Amino acid sequence: MKNNPLPRLDANPAVRQALLQFCRLKPGDVWEDAQSRHKVGCLDAVSPDQVAALMDRQKAVLAIHDPPYNLVAFDERPLHQFIDWCQKWVQNTARILSSDSSLYVWLGADQNDAFQPLPDFMMMMRHMPFRPRSFITMRNQRGYGTQKNWMAVRQELLYYVKGSPIFNVELEYTNIPKILTGYYKEVNGQMTENLQRSKSDNIRAGNVWVDIQQVFYRLQENVSGCYAQKPLKAIERIIRASSAPKDIVVDFFSHSGTTLLSAEVNRRRCFTMDIDPLFCEITIRRLEHFRRTGCLGWQNGHAFEGEYACPEEVDTGDAGEMTARAPIAQPSLLF
Repeated sequence: MKNNPLPRLDANPAVRQALLQFCRLKPGDVWEDAQSRHKVGCLDAVSPDQVAALMDRQKAVLAIHDPPYNLVAFDERPLHQFIDWCQKWVQNTARILSSDSSLYVWLGADQNDAFQPLPDFMMMMRHMPFRPRSFITMRNQRGYGTQKNWMAVRQELLYYVKGSPIFNVELEYTNIPKILTGYYKEVNGQMTENLQRSKSDNIRAGNVWVDIQQVFYRLQENVSGCYAQKPLKAIERIIRASSAPKDIVVDFFSHSGTTLLSAEVNRRRCFTMDIDPLFCEITIRRLEHFRRTGCLGWQNGHAFEGEYACPEEVDTGDAGEMTARAPIAQPSLLF
């Protein structure tokens, strides 16, 4: 296995600065993919004008957002400032979603900080034009904790809707075998239990996800340098349940490009953005890398391997893998 990962880019300003020269987008630019008509913008999610420029009068049926849990441009903010910031991008999301649409938001609950920012975010959402539908928990394989507390192994996912959006429940059967008996019920005069009444050998996806592998450096989909990568299987589950082929899916916080890649695999169009040119470039390169090689990420290498070698003295921490890159084509800039 290659061992050439990037360090966490939010914590390594020297590496960030070295990589910026390879970014094809600068703030305000939008890259449009000629093949599947995806878009990647180096834009600010709280700017109505920049969000409108990305959408170009088109409406999305699904938004999947994974905002920094209390980080804006790598700086921690007081809770009220973070919630005010969230309110702005949620309002922008509402403007570009169709009348029947879904919004999913990954948001943390820090047990060491009064479970913030989750509770205040949920209270803020009461005043937004969305209706809550579910509170999903995804289980991590690894967690954090002490000998005096329960191990924290969950990620929180909030599901909201406008109107009556699509929900493809029949698609969402997991790989978990149906092994639990119980829940007896009389059917046609006979007492049956749960396994007898089911037509599937597997459990249908509920709002507790325990069948999805947390991303770490040994997985092909790993994108080193990113600090909060969501598994492709989780994003694919959302996309397949809450949209149809050719629909537009939006993501205001692209980061490792998982939403874009999942949209590509599932024949949706993705309009995504990130305020950081570096994560915009990683997103575009991940799509190009997939089309060229069929690989979902770089495992224990990185997206800039052809141009940049990580200094040996840099502590890489939890990172990921890649193969050598071919030269990239020049993008089409919309403005």
